Amino acid sequence: MSEIYSQPLVIGIDAGGTRSRACLALAEPAPEPGGGPATGSGAASGSGAAPVDPAAAVLSRGSGGPGNALSVGRADLTRHLTDAIAQAVPPAARGRVVAAFGGFAGAAEGLGSERGQGLALSCLADALTANGISGAAVGVGGDTEVALAAAPGAPVDGLVLIAGTGAIATRLAGRKRAAVIDGHGWLLGDEGSGYWLGGRTVRAALEALDGRGPWTALVAAVTAHYLGETALLPAGRLPDFEERWQLSEAVVTRAYGQPPPQLALLSPAAVAAADAGDAVALRLLDEAAALLTASVGALHPLAGEPLVLTGGLLGPGGPLLSRVSARLSGLGLRLYPTADGAPGAAALARTLL
Repeated sequence: MSEIYSQPLVIGIDAGGTRSRACLALAEPAPEPGGGPATGSGAASGSGAAPVDPAAAVLSRGSGGPGNALSVGRADLTRHLTDAIAQAVPPAARGRVVAAFGGFAGAAEGLGSERGQGLALSCLADALTANGISGAAVGVGGDTEVALAAAPGAPVDGLVLIAGTGAIATRLAGRKRAAVIDGHGWLLGDEGSGYWLGGRTVRAALEALDGRGPWTALVAAVTAHYLGETALLPAGRLPDFEERWQLSEAVVTRAYGQPPPQLALLSPAAVAAADAGDAVALRLLDEAAALLTASVGALHPLAGEPLVLTGGLLGPGGPLLSRVSARLSGLGLRLYPTADGAPGAAALARTLL
């Protein structure tokens, strides 16, 4: 491994609403089987060789806290990036880093130096300096940009559907956003996201408690999340009116006392209940998948186009992946479930050289 660290290296970062991921990769990836060097631009398709998977070039990884460039403050964002880079890049390798690229949720252009892309670029530069990395070329873009580049061959044109804490669907042309569906945040959109699913989970529990909806295992999950041991439901029977009212009031009070995006923490409860066969939870997962599929449909996809599916709900093994994939099966898209966009960011870092 020491000889690898003697070669030029690049860093890729995927900074999302829940965590920031970093990876270290070679600045010159391995040659394609039976062909010339991999360019990371997607030009290899049609050469007769299989496109290189950017994830295959990753040497090491690290993670830190949330990286949304619109909702995380400068100090916290810099610290989260610093932590992720420190884990991904061993001290012996830091002098060999020649480029770094970060894809950030909320890194839109034109929002000024204290928000969005300007803030992301400044914080990434500071995080590199904090890890003793100097002289590297640095670039930033959106989270969908690095997600698409994480597909085999690092394509420049295609579709991306992200469903994690938030949700967004994007068409990219020449690695630039050509169309965007949703991504409007917890208050106005992000339909089918972890936030959406968590919020609907709490609503379903409250509807069961006040009699507007069917009884569901989500009641126990939601009350335990907000109230802990004080929320023990009566054994062997449904709670009476007074008990239901007290539980509802306590849940509502606790939920309103937390930042709204924390509703996303309830999404795993819906997944667990669905896995156990709860009808209400199964319906919620189906609704989330339908909403995400509709977002892709609004991009007017064409048969043969690549579609990267990523985020905690849609990456490999994600709880909505099979549901969304089944709904998209008739469109003829090439689906690429991707754990995260950090390898794609590393591929874009190479383009800075």
